[in-house]
Amino acid sequence: MAKSEEQKAQKAAPAPEQEGVTEQTTVMAPLSDEAVKAAAEAEKAKDTKKKKAKKKQTIYTIKLIPDDDGDTKSIRLSERVLKYGIASVAAGALLFVGAFSYSVYSTFANQNGAAEIHELREVNNIQQEQLLQLSKKANALQDEIDQLTQLESDLRRMSGASPAQDDGSGDGSGLTNDGTSGQHDGQGGPYAQQPSLDNVSEALDNVAKDIEKRRASLLALQEELKAQQESMGTPGMVSLPGLLVGSTVSVTTPTGWPARGEVSSPYGLRWNGSDFHPGIDIANDMGTPIVATADGTVTTAGWNAGGYGNMVDIDHGNGVTTRYGHAMQVVVSAGQHVRRGQIIAYMGSTGFSTGPHVHYEVRINGQAVNPVSYL
Repeated sequence: MAKSEEQKAQKAAPAPEQEGVTEQTTVMAPLSDEAVKAAAEAEKAKDTKKKKAKKKQTIYTIKLIPDDDGDTKSIRLSERVLKYGIASVAAGALLFVGAFSYSVYSTFANQNGAAEIHELREVNNIQQEQLLQLSKKANALQDEIDQLTQLESDLRRMSGASPAQDDGSGDGSGLTNDGTSGQHDGQGGPYAQQPSLDNVSEALDNVAKDIEKRRASLLALQEELKAQQESMGTPGMVSLPGLLVGSTVSVTTPTGWPARGEVSSPYGLRWNGSDFHPGIDIANDMGTPIVATADGTVTTAGWNAGGYGNMVDIDHGNGVTTRYGHAMQVVVSAGQHVRRGQIIAYMGSTGFSTGPHVHYEVRINGQAVNPVSYL
């Protein structure tokens, strides 16, 4: 009985509490066959992905084995790095081939261009040599005409015939206006210039004109000598060329000599055809006055670096200008108006010059012409 009550009391008494202990009971429902099968397939798919990932990360190993017993070195490259490396090498090879091809093409093109330039230079040199030979022949012909002119002048003087109408040779060589022939030989002008085709053509044209003049003059002399023989008349007066006084020519047209002296270097080709002289040189003593040959305005007065030395340019209007070079001293200034016969400078030997003289030019619209026809 007592035992039975004690058991009842134990049942009625609460169970003792335990700190920090929590009892949890999870009750899982039993899985169906389909769920088990799906879980197995998912696990299998995960394993397949892992295997594929391992295949994609294939590693290549390059081993470097020395000839001696040294250590073997290994280089590990992934498949991706190896592909990038091969692509880079291929691209570099293409670039190299392209650059090499362009270099070869450029080299051949430059060689062809250099060959063409060399051929053109050779042709140009040949043409220049031919032009120089032609200019020398033209110069030789002019010299022969000058000799014929001098011979005609001697014959006229010996026979008492009147002087030729052209007053001397076609290029002015040997002319004088003060009776000092052969005493002065100063020459100059701009720095020596290679004759051009135009220069040679002009020289040949002048030679042809001089030949016609000489022919006409000799025929006139022949007729005059015949008339003298028939009538035994007295010869005409002989007049030397010089400064014109009282001329009816316009004051703005260059007329007469810019200085007293003799023509020491003619217009045109000179020095055996190696130089074209755009004017005439009139030589005399140092300090001989140089005068303007026509009214005009001074455009240049002073030093010229092109070989003329101390130089004066005068504009006479209508495209006509005159130039006076190699002066010892210039006594006019740019902008000054001068008259025919007015002293503008004194003869010297400045610039490209061999002795005291004045280099005299007449230009029409900037183009040099033979000044002899204006003396």
